[in-house]
Amino acid sequence: MPARDSVIPFIDFDGFGDGKSEHAREIGKRFYIACRDVGFAYLVNHGVPQDDIDGMFAWSKQFFELPKDVKMTAPHPPGGEHHRGYSAVGVEQVSQMVFDEAKLSEMRGKGADFKESYDMGNEHSKDQPNIWFDDHYLPGFRTHAMTFFQRCRKMQMMALRALAIGMPGVSDDFFEAYHKEADNQLRLLHYPSAPRQVFDSGDKGRIAAHTDFSTCTFLFQDECGGLEVEDPHKPGTYVSATPVRGAVIFNIGDFLMRWSNDDLKSTLHRVVAPPRKTPEETMTPERFSIPYFVSADPGLTIDAIPGTWSETRPKKYKPIMSHEYVNMRMNATYVEGVAKLKGKVVY
Repeated sequence: MPARDSVIPFIDFDGFGDGKSEHAREIGKRFYIACRDVGFAYLVNHGVPQDDIDGMFAWSKQFFELPKDVKMTAPHPPGGEHHRGYSAVGVEQVSQMVFDEAKLSEMRGKGADFKESYDMGNEHSKDQPNIWFDDHYLPGFRTHAMTFFQRCRKMQMMALRALAIGMPGVSDDFFEAYHKEADNQLRLLHYPSAPRQVFDSGDKGRIAAHTDFSTCTFLFQDECGGLEVEDPHKPGTYVSATPVRGAVIFNIGDFLMRWSNDDLKSTLHRVVAPPRKTPEETMTPERFSIPYFVSADPGLTIDAIPGTWSETRPKKYKPIMSHEYVNMRMNATYVEGVAKLKGKVVY
């Protein structure tokens, strides 16, 4: 387990309850400071049972072991605007505010993301309907995934209330008004094993340094490791976010940075090949992770909160609708989406 004085702090939600007690308010204050100073935190006693987490990892492994032609019966659509379904290795290329077609093509050609994924969300969404394969391929998978989604949704509401409690100038329920539709994404990720040399040479990558698109992210990791976070005190230096059983990693997304006019930190992070266990190791182990991405309701506008800006401290970002910003960032991830970006890039 990382030391308690590591760059990424631990926030214990034990006893948070409905958020009204003095103890809950202290948790909120500590959580806000972590989000302001680091942008990342380990959350413990977060409310998602470990059995459910272990179960979701077991289902994820079974899913990715299915033949590719079976997984492709639930394909991710072209482009990034409908972000559901299965994406095979090499389909995605995560970037950080890169929208130029030539640059994206170059990134995709060398060091492209060596991962596959399956994306799900709110079962009742009209804008982002789930794309399922037939139940007989993996009976029980869909039911467990949607139960896990709801567990994460409950954790999300607790964490956002805690953040609002600690955040100056907003009501305790401020974020609830922006997240009524549960327009969130549960993603299963698999990083296949590969020869060490392809990562050392740069021919393959895991995920390049980036910030997350929307409100916040909750990440469940296996024991493999590989997630790295930029040290807020040493720009350009990355520290390992070591997996901790029972803890979920939380990080601020770009919406919270824009809402707070940069008071909160949307920190760069990346995934690299895990460190060698022995000098003789020639193959990287496979890695599984499960991020739960939280987004504001698609039709709402994200703008700096009153009190975070003034004549002497102007707004750093233009107001933008939630779905416009997410689609802009997502389309840069997929080949078919890049053409849609022309004339629509808003910083």
